[in-house]
Amino acid sequence: MASWNWRGHNINFLRAGRSDQPNKVLLIHGFGASIGHWRQNIPALSEQADLIALDLLGFGASDKPRSHLANEPATAGSVRYCFDLWAEQVVDAAQYFLADRGQLHLIGNSIGAVVALAAAKRMEALGTAPTQVVLIDCAQRTLDDKRAAQLSGFEQTTRPLTKQLVRQRWLISPLFQLLAQPGFIRQVLNKAYPSGANIDADLIELLHKPSTTPGASESFRGFVNLFNDYLAPEILAEFKTPVRMLWGEKDPWEDVVEAQRWAEDFACIKELRVLPGLGHCPHDEAPEIVNPILKEWISAPGPPKN
Repeated sequence: MASWNWRGHNINFLRAGRSDQPNKVLLIHGFGASIGHWRQNIPALSEQADLIALDLLGFGASDKPRSHLANEPATAGSVRYCFDLWAEQVVDAAQYFLADRGQLHLIGNSIGAVVALAAAKRMEALGTAPTQVVLIDCAQRTLDDKRAAQLSGFEQTTRPLTKQLVRQRWLISPLFQLLAQPGFIRQVLNKAYPSGANIDADLIELLHKPSTTPGASESFRGFVNLFNDYLAPEILAEFKTPVRMLWGEKDPWEDVVEAQRWAEDFACIKELRVLPGLGHCPHDEAPEIVNPILKEWISAPGPPKN
C-alpha cells in the first residue's frame, strides 16, 4: 500500500503487476469497502495487467474530510461526497498512474460501478475513453429522487422527514457507530454472500477498521444524502464505451431483472453474465468463478456490439 496526494488529500492505493503490460486495470470498490475487498482478485488480475486499486476519498485508509451537503455552505477542507467527486478521483488516478494507458479497463462493484461509469463518461468527453467498463452488481440506487415514484405509499409519505433526519450529525454519528459494529457487519455479509463463502475474520476486519478512523461518519453522511445523483441507465443511454456486466443471481439489493433489462435496452452493453447462487459481491464470494471471467474479458475485450 502507498499514499497519493490528490487535491491535498491522502489517497490509499495499491499497484500490482508490471507497468509495461499493455492492459491497464483500475479497480473501484463499493460502499463501505476498500482496496482489501479485491484481496482475492488482485493476484490473479495482475498476472496479465498493470493494476491500480484505490480507496475512494472517504473510505478505507484514504482521508475522510468533513462533508457538506447540497445547499450547505462549504467549510475549510470540506467536500461534497458525490459520484462526480469520486469520478474525478478515478479520472485523475488513471492519468497519473496509467498515462500510457494502453487498454484501460475500469472495474467497479456496487457504487464503484456507478463511479466507473461516471469516470468513463468524463474520459469519453476528454477523448481518452477506456477500452471497457466492467460492472459487478452495479448499484441501482432505488432511493434516488428520480425513482421515488416506485416506492410504496408509506415510503413516499415519510420520505421528506427521512431526508431531513439523515442530514443531522447528531443522528448520523451514533447511527453510523451502531451499524459499523463487527456483529452487524457480519449480519450484512450473510445477506450479501448467500453461499456463506469467504465470510472470514479478515473480511470483517477490513470492513470494520476504516469505521474507527477519524471522519468515517462524514463520508457515511455524504453518501446517505445522495438523493439526486447519477443513475446508471442515464449514463448507459448515451454511452459509447463497451460495457460488460457480472451479476450475482441472488443479490439481495440489486435486482438481476433490472440488469437484464439494461442488457436489452442499451447498445453499449456487450455482455451480461449472471452467476447462479451468488450475491452482491461475487468477486470476493467466488473468486474462483469471477477471476477467470475477468481475465478473459481483459485479454479480449472485443468491439462494441452493434
